[in-house]
Amino acid sequence: MAEAALALNRPASPAALFVACTWLALQGFGGVLPVAQRELVERRRWLTREDFLEQLSLSQLLPGPNIVNLLVMLGDRFFGWRGAVAGAGGILLVPLLLVLVLAAAVAQWQSSALVTGALRGMGIVAAGLVLSTAFKLVTALRRNALGPWPCAGFAAITLLAVGGLRWPLVSVVLGLGVVACTWAWFKLKP
Repeated sequence: MAEAALALNRPASPAALFVACTWLALQGFGGVLPVAQRELVERRRWLTREDFLEQLSLSQLLPGPNIVNLLVMLGDRFFGWRGAVAGAGGILLVPLLLVLVLAAAVAQWQSSALVTGALRGMGIVAAGLVLSTAFKLVTALRRNALGPWPCAGFAAITLLAVGGLRWPLVSVVLGLGVVACTWAWFKLKP
């Protein structure tokens, strides 16, 4: 694939990683993941699509926000603990300050129909960004140990169980996760 032939870049320093992570956070209001995929894989080429998916999968297993976990792992990969701190700080510091200011403003104008409508619109945009990222990343499933059809099946079952049947997300992820991991382990076993 042409993407694999391109040499990967790396951040110049922990400070450059911090600035890049802050930029990610400022672009991704309501959801940083789609922006992170575009920036880290397509624009900066710090990760391949496959690396991004692997890091994202692992970050979802760890406690805390997925994107923070992903950037901590990315920072650690390049600069050790200093990079991990830079990744976490970059994604959290400026947005934390913005959220505090916005929370004070929303508390002041919470009864305004304009504010309520704006928040609903931002939620819809965030959902669309997540879906577009999923469509971009689906091509990397061809090289997944399970293959694209079983992965699609697991996704459909998860959507049905959580969205349709309203089963608890933790139970569904643990149950299907064990089945999927066991299946992949048998397929990868020498």
